[in-house]
Amino acid sequence: MILENYIISLQKQDKITTIKREISKHLEIAGVLKTLEPTPVLFERVKESEFRVAGNLFCNKKQIADYFGIRAEEIIPTLTRAIENKSPPEQTDKGACQEVIEDTVDLDKLPILFHNEIDGGPYISSGVVVSADPEYGQNLDFHRAMQIGKDKMVTRVVRGRDFYNFLKRNGEVDVAFCIGNTPEVLIAAATSVDTGIDELEIANALRGIKVTKAKTVDLMIPADTEFVLEGRVFLEETHSEGPFIDLTETVDVIRQEPVFELKRITHRKTAIWQGLLPGRSEHKILMGMPREPTIFKKVKDRGIDVLDVYITPGGASWLHVAIKIKKKNEDDGIQTLEAAFAGHKSAKHIWVYDEDIDIYSDEEREWAMATRFQADDDLLIKDRETGSSLDPSAEAGTNLTTKCGFDCTKVLETKGKSFDKAKFPEVDMKKFLGE
Repeated sequence: MILENYIISLQKQDKITTIKREISKHLEIAGVLKTLEPTPVLFERVKESEFRVAGNLFCNKKQIADYFGIRAEEIIPTLTRAIENKSPPEQTDKGACQEVIEDTVDLDKLPILFHNEIDGGPYISSGVVVSADPEYGQNLDFHRAMQIGKDKMVTRVVRGRDFYNFLKRNGEVDVAFCIGNTPEVLIAAATSVDTGIDELEIANALRGIKVTKAKTVDLMIPADTEFVLEGRVFLEETHSEGPFIDLTETVDVIRQEPVFELKRITHRKTAIWQGLLPGRSEHKILMGMPREPTIFKKVKDRGIDVLDVYITPGGASWLHVAIKIKKKNEDDGIQTLEAAFAGHKSAKHIWVYDEDIDIYSDEEREWAMATRFQADDDLLIKDRETGSSLDPSAEAGTNLTTKCGFDCTKVLETKGKSFDKAKFPEVDMKKFLGE
């Protein structure tokens, strides 16, 4: 779907706030997005650009589920089916993303947001990056990029990811930064799948999309994206990148990162720039949620009756995981923890709960830990191992960390007090409050 069409649908449902007064891309838009989060916002008059900006569009599971017309608890099976049944998208010669082909490359014309006073510069934070390797084919991923000139950016390339490996193998790689996408593309880009799988096929399985060939690089790109920035990234040509707000809402360090030289900018005629606040809800949900099916599958493969997985916002939607199971054996809780750590190696702390606990409720999760957890029996402490580079408490340089899991499930045979919550009567209040 074209992002602008989705925004129009939000307007018709009165689910988006429209800012009609002139506003600056320098700090002001970010400030409004933070204040109104999680309400979607459309900015119609950007001081420094002719283009509109939208943000806070997909801040939580409900907003994403509503987009697909499903319930929040159906997201994991829906994404799992898409990964398992991926299919090539339809190709077209007339992509909406190429309605306008700019004569010259000038990043200053775009509403690239300056999010925070500490930032090293204006940043693309919602860019879905298409790249390719002669052997492995195309890859889709998220990479932030900081503007350093009218036709140059510096992009953060995380070591170990496919894009970094492509750069190491080839020295330089053609890319297309696609800005302004709906959840099928956004979620597919954030999935963790084997090298060689084109995530656009996952996007197509989520909801049918079309792809088109980029104008100056040999890449197939989402045809309905709002903006496309085509060019080449050079491994050995580097520039200072940062500071920037990380997923954990802490400030990332300055690094020397590869330079992205632009060749062409294309966009829709009425294109809307997609803003994404770093370290806030939309950033977290789009990064953490696509890892949930991987954890779900690992637990299920152990023979556990797993019901749901939730990478929690309080854990930066990356470091903490809550899992709901239907317990059948006494060791199901510990087995679940072991499997979950294998499914998400960046996880630092994981909790497992019974089916009667609402894992989306902080209060219920805490209650279960208070009443069903005993540290001498139910605590799993793993030997120090590599954790997430996003964790500021991990050992600098190596990212070594101590991981632990909490089995908050009740025992199958109760010897003392019951573990169940008492239930109160339910009444029809109209009977007593109505006239």
